[in-house]
Amino acid sequence: MRTFRLTALALAALISACRGGPQPVADAVTPSAPPAVVEPVRLTLVGTNDFHGWVMPHRATLPDGQKVEQGGAALFASYVARLREDNPGGVLLVDGGDLFQGTLASNLGEGAIVVDVYNLLGYTAVAIGNHEFDYGPVGPGPMATRPDEDPLGALKARVAQAKFPFLSTNVREKDGSHPAWLGNDGTTVVTVKGVKVGLLGLSTLQTPDTTNPANVVSLKFESLAQSALEATRTLREQGAEVVIAVAHAGGKCTDLSNPRDNSGCSREDGEIYAVLDALPPGSVDAVVAGHTHQTMGHFFGDVPVIETTGMARSFGVVELYVDPVKRRVLPERTRIQAAIPVCGAVDATLNTCDPLRLRGAKDVRMVPATFLGAPVTPDARVEALVAPAEVLVEVEQRRPVGVEIQARMPQVYDAESALGNLIADAMRKEARSDAAVMNAGGIRADLPAGPLTFGKLYEVLPFDNSLAVLDLSADELRRFLSLAYGGRMGVFAVSGLEVTLAACAGPERFKGVTLPGGAPLKAKGTYRVAVPDFLLRGGDGVGPLTSTLPRERISLLQGRDLREVLVAHGRTQKNTLKPPALGRVHMVQSDAPCADAKP
Repeated sequence: MRTFRLTALALAALISACRGGPQPVADAVTPSAPPAVVEPVRLTLVGTNDFHGWVMPHRATLPDGQKVEQGGAALFASYVARLREDNPGGVLLVDGGDLFQGTLASNLGEGAIVVDVYNLLGYTAVAIGNHEFDYGPVGPGPMATRPDEDPLGALKARVAQAKFPFLSTNVREKDGSHPAWLGNDGTTVVTVKGVKVGLLGLSTLQTPDTTNPANVVSLKFESLAQSALEATRTLREQGAEVVIAVAHAGGKCTDLSNPRDNSGCSREDGEIYAVLDALPPGSVDAVVAGHTHQTMGHFFGDVPVIETTGMARSFGVVELYVDPVKRRVLPERTRIQAAIPVCGAVDATLNTCDPLRLRGAKDVRMVPATFLGAPVTPDARVEALVAPAEVLVEVEQRRPVGVEIQARMPQVYDAESALGNLIADAMRKEARSDAAVMNAGGIRADLPAGPLTFGKLYEVLPFDNSLAVLDLSADELRRFLSLAYGGRMGVFAVSGLEVTLAACAGPERFKGVTLPGGAPLKAKGTYRVAVPDFLLRGGDGVGPLTSTLPRERISLLQGRDLREVLVAHGRTQKNTLKPPALGRVHMVQSDAPCADAKP
């Protein structure tokens, strides 16, 4: 009977279930919600390089009378603000070195205004460039002349002023230790959006040749590749999940159309390539380069590298995405925006504010520039900060020097130029020497036509180089020229000489020298050669010759910098300077293309 009742109850439950009746819930399983998808962490790396004191914009007048401006700190600040709005708390702003030397605004205060601006902009870190050492001790002198003067005094003052670190892991004291005055070992670690980011700095090995060698005599510059390798290992051991190199060492990639194709990047005179080749995959996640003033915006393996032509005219951006679980960069998602121009207004057709491109354009119509969907306007805070320096600069820039420039003379680095010849002629005449040699890197801007002002003169010759005279035998002169032209430092200008060079740069570029018209040097003759004191002290690679000269064969004309020499030359020419004829440098073409020729 009990069995019958149980069977009946079971049947009733089954019938109820089939009819959709209420079901027991004690044993029901509630389905779980799908796991939330965690997006990668986006970091925006913003890179500048070779700022060279350009806190104020480049200003130019087009042939039709329109005024155009390019670059400058106040305008760049607006771009940075847009990027920070686009990725709140995720922006790292870094610089590849050479912050200071190059403008009156910077040089009048030994770089102080640049550090003030970088503090305001919120830079994360900067690399130490070769020109960071140019100012020498605190004060007007470019090098220490008394025992109580510190050759690194001006740079130490800027390091103390900065709210960001100056980084260089390969700059060492003579005993191999990291300089205590830097306050770091060339690296730093910051946390951005919860991600630990390690940064390391590198300085070009050319520094002793491209600043006043006397200012860095207490330092040594170790291997870039080995220093970078050691620094990346240290940063990873410290827990860095992302590692970024900020290097005053660069390359050259003129075609920016495809960042994944670096086959067109020139490997000549590019220190950054050796660093990239030496680093194992995964050790560094991005590089902000500098020094060569050439564009880069390419991947080398999975490593993005950016560089601009400098002078605050443009900047680069690398977007990095970090896996939230593995805490590593996802290289397939990395994106590069290379050489973004800094413009407040652009031509409606060409979309640029570059005066060099606009000078040859027809019907230029400037319209407001936009970036990330918003108009670009100068930052009022930066303008206010720079304003006092601009007032001082304006007074100096407008000061006439009493000389008229008959025709525009452009700056040319890789070939003979009228401007280089003019400066060499002025040096030769002032020194009353047989010849003169002017390094291409000492000339930094075009010389415009019209009345010459101190400001324009300063832009052309910003370095406080004095005139020196070397007494050289014919063989020593040849050796000097061989070093000068063989060091990939551009085409030096000469006066009182004619030189023959191979078209391709390299150690064997120098092929011969004669007197004007082709007459040979006298085998037993002695030649007085005027040079900037930068070359006397071994700059641009001529040290192996100049360092061997006896003191009695060197004359240093103190108190006569090259700017004064050029003005004095103009006054002897009825207060007018005109372009000298070309023909002092003869190029011998090669049957094969140069190693760094464009494909």
